[in-house]
Amino acid sequence: MQEKIPVAVVGATGIAGQQFLVALDQHPWFRVTRLAASERSAGKKYLEAISDASSGAIRWYCEEPVPDLVQTLVVEDAAECDFSDVGMVFTALESEAARVLEPRYAATRPVISTASAFRYEPDVPLLIPGVNLEHAPLIRIQQQRRGWKGFITPIPNCTTTGLAITLAPLQAHFGIDCVLMTSLQAISGAGRSPGVLALDILDNVIPYIPKEEGKVETETQKILGKLVDHTIQPASFRVSATCMRVNVKDGHTEAVFVSLQTEGELAEVKRAMEAWGSEFTSLGLPSAPPALIVVSEDPYHPQPRFDRDLYG
Repeated sequence: MQEKIPVAVVGATGIAGQQFLVALDQHPWFRVTRLAASERSAGKKYLEAISDASSGAIRWYCEEPVPDLVQTLVVEDAAECDFSDVGMVFTALESEAARVLEPRYAATRPVISTASAFRYEPDVPLLIPGVNLEHAPLIRIQQQRRGWKGFITPIPNCTTTGLAITLAPLQAHFGIDCVLMTSLQAISGAGRSPGVLALDILDNVIPYIPKEEGKVETETQKILGKLVDHTIQPASFRVSATCMRVNVKDGHTEAVFVSLQTEGELAEVKRAMEAWGSEFTSLGLPSAPPALIVVSEDPYHPQPRFDRDLYG
């Protein structure tokens, strides 16, 4: 692209919004030109908005530094924004706020959301690149039904994403009868507020994450379902999830038992997983890894501390 697309990040002061800013920094296609957050941050330059008023400490939660481009941008009130001058809006809002604000933005612009507010709407696809882009035509149906020029495409729950990517080749090659998944989820997935308190997670495993198990089960079936007559028919296989929080900073781990519909040798399963998504990764898109799935022969891997940053 000769000229970058201007984009906005809403919820820019929170941990998910900060991850957006890092991911978009120096991106060859996009340039962050507007930031929005709650009313209490509005009118402040970004560095001021993420600084503690009493101590001056910067509340920045990424390992990468605050991108130079956004440090002096003035944060706007998300409830008052008109984004007609940008090409796309990335939102990192709590679900309740997303339910109100995202339709306002989607009336004119594409909205990429981290919230669960619209994930379960029948005309909203849960897209994972390289897995279910055949669901993308549902966006046109969404626009027609809602009278929007833009659209909303939420990302799936973080635990669902890793599960769905690795189930996709198994479903395509062998069919799936049922899935039993146990997750060991990192602290960062809880956010900063209210989050998981240090004394709760230290020397501990928290065996329940509210609503997480239902999200994983429902979203996996939707993502791996088929688009038929403008409607996604959920995948028919059963999913049972047990989700727990562990004392890991970043990187969820999942132990998954999959019952296949047709018999497959271990070598066949490995080949199917390693080859999966090659048509997508061959496009050379700027944020895409060289492979969607990495199969390790080491029985002690994956480990979050060593493997979470593979391929960036």
